[in-house]
Amino acid sequence: MKVYAFLADGMEEVELLAVTDCLTRAGVSVEMVSVMKRTEVVSAHGVTILADSLIENVDAADADVLFLPGGMPGTTNLGNCELLTDMLKAQAAAGRRIAAICAAPSVLGELGLLNGKRATCYPGFEGKLYGATATGEKVVTDGNITTAKGMGAAIDLGLELIRLLVSEEEAVKVGKSIQYLE
Repeated sequence: MKVYAFLADGMEEVELLAVTDCLTRAGVSVEMVSVMKRTEVVSAHGVTILADSLIENVDAADADVLFLPGGMPGTTNLGNCELLTDMLKAQAAAGRRIAAICAAPSVLGELGLLNGKRATCYPGFEGKLYGATATGEKVVTDGNITTAKGMGAAIDLGLELIRLLVSEEEAVKVGKSIQYLE
């Protein structure tokens, strides 16, 4: 299993790292990919994170999941990256998984990838989930798209992706190992 997590200046670092941490504990390979033309990316709260690679050097055709953390202006920076939006459209057309949290589901909405789907996002971004039914739930999977509400739902998103990619049993095992589930 391979997940590409996309980093942009102004992203919410906890959303990125909590989901990445959960996935790697389940044995899922996560590659952090910068859309900023440099590997050092600065989060919304001034934390510098070193990406594994630059988007121009990645072929997302081998990705099981493309993951977008939220945060502002990180979400705007992700949505403004044409290479990324092309990858997202190709991923959706191929029926492969996409995950987004917080404000980032708005990128999917603006690309028309949420049409007819249930989705969730950070409160106030529902109007950008074009074509979707906004649920307000912490995490929603509808077909190949999984969305989550915000930083408080980051572990839930990580465990949902483990459930989808590996198994329910592995999601429970990871949830218990990090003291999230009893």
